[in-house]
Order: sequence, then structure tokens, then C-alpha cells
Amino acid sequence: MNSPLIAGYGMDTITMAGSLEAKLAAMKGAGFSQVMLMARDLVTHPGGVAGAVAAVKASGLRPTGFQVLRDFEGLSGHLHDYKIDIAKSMLEMCAATGSKVLLVCSSTSRHATDDLDALAADLKKLAMLAIPLGIQIAYEGLSWGRTVNEFTTSWDVVCRADCPNLGIGLDSFHIFAAKTGLDAIEELDPAKIFLVQLSDFMWQETATFEERMTTARTFRVFPGEGVHSEQLADLVLRLDRIGYRGDYSFEVFNEDYQQLPLETVAERARKSATWLHQDVLHKSAPLPAWTRRGV
Repeated sequence: MNSPLIAGYGMDTITMAGSLEAKLAAMKGAGFSQVMLMARDLVTHPGGVAGAVAAVKASGLRPTGFQVLRDFEGLSGHLHDYKIDIAKSMLEMCAATGSKVLLVCSSTSRHATDDLDALAADLKKLAMLAIPLGIQIAYEGLSWGRTVNEFTTSWDVVCRADCPNLGIGLDSFHIFAAKTGLDAIEELDPAKIFLVQLSDFMWQETATFEERMTTARTFRVFPGEGVHSEQLADLVLRLDRIGYRGDYSFEVFNEDYQQLPLETVAERARKSATWLHQDVLHKSAPLPAWTRRGV
């Protein structure tokens, strides 16, 4: 078993094929110390939610967070009530795994209002439901979101809500797909960035919402493997300069990786983490012997 990787980097279970136990073992074998979980990891587990929770705890990996609540904010009437019920169940599963962060993606529903104050009010209600469970809500702007499709707007909504356990989640894919200027990073409060998800992709532009969705769900690659490496390095350096010291999770949806051995995929992720830590951030914290021998 390799020594744990430098703290702060994790993998997303969606990146790999196989059982939850096999994914967790591959991540730990590659030296990772945390994992980003999805609701389907729990509900599709042969042992049910309890079995999945037991597997996560037995692995020794710390949950980076839990995803994903979709199309929650901006609804009314029976749709709003329905989503509140869904949110309560998601929060319960999040808490059961020991995850401290629930990821919420901006709504794509045409039934949702575009009133930012209304969106903020709904997110504040969600955050209040999460307080007794000790959970933070990370609000992420999908690059194909109906009203909120850039992190600048998700930050605006979070500021309007003004709730201590409501912050933003940043995803490098959506930032690059939407071509949001990185100068806006300087306007963020690092204490309100609850999660940063990193990935890249193999072409410069995603001209339509449909192309963004297809790329995001099937052909992301690890940081350092795509054509936006310079931008990604710039993003991470800017976050470091404003004082962000939270987690980085590799959210890499890739159909090719789903056909590779888990150990192969985990090794690619390890190389990506080492590139970020050593070559981009130039961190001086000691690394395990297997990283000092080279990648």
C-alpha cells in the first residue's frame, strides 16, 4: 500500500467502472486519502445505503463531499415541495456517509424562475435544513444552467442568500466551457468556496449548451491531460493566492476511462495530483517516496 498522497486531492467515483469497494481500493492504492461520492454509489450498492456507508468507512477514505442535487432552486407550488422532499433525502444520505458538503448544481429547468432573489431564498432554505446535520451547501453554476451558468452569477446568488453554511462550488470544466474570465476569482471570499472540482477536455471550445453537456458527461480528462492546462494552472494559482486551502476533487466523466482497469485510471489521477502539487503550486510539503521517484 502506498503512503497517502498530499492532503487536499481526491477522486470522484464517477470516473471509474466497477463496484464501490473496488473503486475505493484503487483510489487508496494510488495514494489518495479522500473520495467524492455520488448518491448512486449508495442506492445501487448491493447492501443498500447501509452497506455503501460501511464500505466507505472501512476504506479509511475521507468523503470530500456528496453529489448531486439538481434543479432545486426557483420552483414553486408542488414542484418546490417535491424538491424539498428530495433534498431532505439527499441530506440524510450525505450525513450518513460523513460528508460535510452537499453539491447543488444550478437549475436547468424551464419551470424555474430567473429571479436571483428567489433563487437565493430557496438556497437559504436548503442551507437551513442542512445546519442541524453539520453540512455545508456548495452551489455550482452549470455552464448550461438556465439562469446561473457562470460562477460569477452563482457567487451573486450566494451573497444574496447570506447564509453561513451556503457557499459556492467551482468546477474548472464549466469555467472554461463558459469562458468565464479568471480575474473574477479575486472577488471571491476563499472561506465561502466549499469545493473545487478539476478536470480538462480535449478541444478549445464548446459552442453550444448541447456540446457542453456531451463533453462534460463523456469526455473530460484529468488536469494536465487536456488543452487547457495553462488556464487550469492559472485557476489553481489564483485560488491559492486568494487563500483557498480547501479540497480539490477530480471530477472526470470519461467513457474511455470507464473501459480501463481501475488501477490505470487511479494512476493517471495520481500523476495529475503530483503535477498540480509540484509543478503548478510548487508546494514544499513532503511527498511520499513514490512521488519523489518521479511520475
